[in-house]
Amino acid sequence: MMKIAFCLFRYFPYGGLQRDFIRIARTCRQRGHEVHVYTMRWEGETEPGLHIHLVSADGWQNHVRNRSFAEKVKQSLDAEAFDLVVGFNKMPYLDVYYAADVCYQARAYQHRSVFYRMLPRFRELVALEEAIFAQGNKTVILLISKLQQKEFIHYYRTEEQRFHILPPGIARDRVAPGNAGEIRESMRKKHGFSQDDLLLLMVGSGFKTKGLDRAIRGLAFLPSVLRNHTQLYVIGQDNDVPFRKLAAQLNVADRVKFLGGRPDVSDFMLAADLLLHPAYHENTGTVLLEAMVSGLPVLTVDNCGYAHYVNDARAGIVLASPFQQTEFNAALQKMLLSPERIEWQRNGLAFASNPEIYSMPEMTADLIEHVGRNRVPA
Repeated sequence: MMKIAFCLFRYFPYGGLQRDFIRIARTCRQRGHEVHVYTMRWEGETEPGLHIHLVSADGWQNHVRNRSFAEKVKQSLDAEAFDLVVGFNKMPYLDVYYAADVCYQARAYQHRSVFYRMLPRFRELVALEEAIFAQGNKTVILLISKLQQKEFIHYYRTEEQRFHILPPGIARDRVAPGNAGEIRESMRKKHGFSQDDLLLLMVGSGFKTKGLDRAIRGLAFLPSVLRNHTQLYVIGQDNDVPFRKLAAQLNVADRVKFLGGRPDVSDFMLAADLLLHPAYHENTGTVLLEAMVSGLPVLTVDNCGYAHYVNDARAGIVLASPFQQTEFNAALQKMLLSPERIEWQRNGLAFASNPEIYSMPEMTADLIEHVGRNRVPA
């Protein structure tokens, strides 16, 4: 059995990366490994069986704190006899990196100005990324979306053999249960929805990246009769002030409700009529699959790594890039009025029978053990 250090900047219960981390850590712990967690912040209940170490990092800016965290963790790693170091954020000194984030340098060159790329922040974040992906490094990279591999290779000349593609990791408790109809009826009654009312759902922290502004604009441009029977519920932890202002400017403030991060997402998926995910960029989009297996039709965009599953299963509509707000508005109206919603729901539920979409934590633990066997002396 191994002694493993898991490193991530921040843990909170409702982030996609964080939920992946905790499921992988549990799997390793259940296999008998000793798991230590190094983080700057832990929110929520502590996880039984994990040794959690809070690291106080220096600096006012995120990129400065991230570098400080990496260096302080390195001191602890040197003092302890760890067999393996696994990271969930970009930092040096990792044996294994779980690549939940997109290629930062690619985004900076594609979407930022030359002046932005002259800032210390850009240089530091590239250095943290380079510590993992630069040619000649030994870090094993676990990808949850093959879309990113070409970008990392392009910018860092990363050796292809260092990449390992993981399957999706949907939690089985997201699958619609046998009493899904009863839960739907109870939730809608609790929140005051009539049979004719429609509930749109957005799930995920990082409202800007997920395209919440696009969703609010789509709601605002619905015909008034349809809009007056439609609500948008937003679940996730982020600064909602700019989006409340946008909803007020578009006269739909009474149609948008922010619920914060919460543990009953699966119940809301059963209660809702449509999941919206018009993300600006998304490495994977696990929420797309979670909606599908709960029987919730999906409206998303093709720059999400998992969007192809929606197309393959015919469980909703995927809009092509580049994003056009008018196309999104039209697709939203079509999906709310279309009798195809029943077919999209059935197709999503059928997709839930695919066993591969639940295997990510186990395969990740297998790869961690494989790396450990090759690096730990017999």
